[in-house]
Amino acid sequence: MQLSQKINPCLWFDHQAEPAAQFYVSIFKNSRILDVSRYPGAGEELHRRPKGSVMVVAFELDGVRFVGLNGGPAFKFTEAISLQINCDNQEEVDYYWSKLTADGGSPGPCGWLKDKFGLSWQVVPTLMTELFSSADTERANKAMSAMLKMQKIDIAAIERAVG
Repeated sequence: MQLSQKINPCLWFDHQAEPAAQFYVSIFKNSRILDVSRYPGAGEELHRRPKGSVMVVAFELDGVRFVGLNGGPAFKFTEAISLQINCDNQEEVDYYWSKLTADGGSPGPCGWLKDKFGLSWQVVPTLMTELFSSADTERANKAMSAMLKMQKIDIAAIERAVG
């Protein structure tokens, strides 16, 4: 497996790396599975995976490369790491929110969610970034106050709140 990206996020799964990669590739445009590596017989007493089972899946989501590793149940995802999706409009927010919370995913506060594999995502309208980085602190405070009451971000409600 040759990866051209210098730094590649590696997502640790118990045994779901391949279905997770297939799920993510189905959601994001310009995405694909790049390679699937399988466990060899060597080291089976350490990795405890059957020879030939999926070890690593390399995949690309809209130009960003990832590695999914079937490493076993030792580690779980936490919100300490999340993937942020910058959305230009409400249609994009709604699309990613519905796709990533489907089939066992769960909504969280302020545009955060967990997908069915437990990976945390932030579905963020670019408007929020603009408001929070603005020199107009009153508008930023209004945007923050409105956002803190939401799960999925409602761009129209944010715009009404900031005036």
